[in-house]
Amino acid sequence: MRLTRRGALGLGVGGLSALCGGRVAARPGLDTLDSEAIAVRSQPIRSLMARNPDQVRFGALAFRGGLVLSSPTTAFGGFSGLSRSADGAQLIAITDNAHWLTARVEREGAALSGLADAVMAPMLNASGRALSRTRSYDTEALCIDNGIAYVSVERTHEILRFDWARRGVMARGQPVPLPPEARRLPGNRSLEAVGIAPQASPVAGAIVAIAERSGAHSEPTAGFIVGGPAPGLFRYLLGDGYEVTDLAFLPGGDMLVLERWYRPWRGVGARLKRVDGRTLAAGALLQGRLLFDADLAHEIDNMEGLSVHHEGPRTIVTMISDDNFSALQRTILLEFELLPGVD
Repeated sequence: MRLTRRGALGLGVGGLSALCGGRVAARPGLDTLDSEAIAVRSQPIRSLMARNPDQVRFGALAFRGGLVLSSPTTAFGGFSGLSRSADGAQLIAITDNAHWLTARVEREGAALSGLADAVMAPMLNASGRALSRTRSYDTEALCIDNGIAYVSVERTHEILRFDWARRGVMARGQPVPLPPEARRLPGNRSLEAVGIAPQASPVAGAIVAIAERSGAHSEPTAGFIVGGPAPGLFRYLLGDGYEVTDLAFLPGGDMLVLERWYRPWRGVGARLKRVDGRTLAAGALLQGRLLFDADLAHEIDNMEGLSVHHEGPRTIVTMISDDNFSALQRTILLEFELLPGVD
């Protein structure tokens, strides 16, 4: 989802003027349908809190490092969906104007140090046309499962299926049938999070999607279980002005949900919750347990993308921010370890 009046998130509370929703400005893109190698500059983030640089643990997460990313390529930015390979070595992200980014993750010791071999390409629809030139331009969430990439689209209320393993960035998006209730979601607050339930889940194999905010702030937002053994609708409890921006599953079936709040003149916040996978079912009202909570005292921005991978027994959580293509915001990539037994 786009913050269409762009806020000065990096300038402190007094400079903020971003608003959610409203009219969307035109977005830059690549000039052709071909992929393009790009240069990405990386500035390390070594501390999540400047006022307490030695702090590593934040709730149930241990901070491992981060990067502020930038590129002279005009299409770079607006990252709203994120996936990393099983070993974490490859990163795939989508922009909210329907472009792919692929890159190799570089490290210095345990910390992130940069992105290499970066490539951007426009996303394609079923007929091979750039999605950015269609009504399906507002791409918001990404997950990749068994070689298939699933991308949610706001405004047109779609989930597109790409044969990523065979075609990569040249894959063409095929619409996934959705229940009619999805078509009635708000135009700029619809399908913001998508994931595939793992085998340990009671809805194994289903596509699970959650709307950013389908009603008032005081109301739960709509969720959808598409396919699998028990499809249907559920609700996800929000609160404190937060809205859903992404989700990712753990192998045991639990679901991590990334949320974001925005308030004029106060800034943005991000939090991560864990939902008991046993409660995911049609008709359920889901409520997560808080794992992580951050605001502008931390090195965050408009955090919208979430991914989980594993390094041996360690569960690694990665987040990326959507800078809204604004010079006053930043593209931030953050990496954490989910600490066992503290959630």
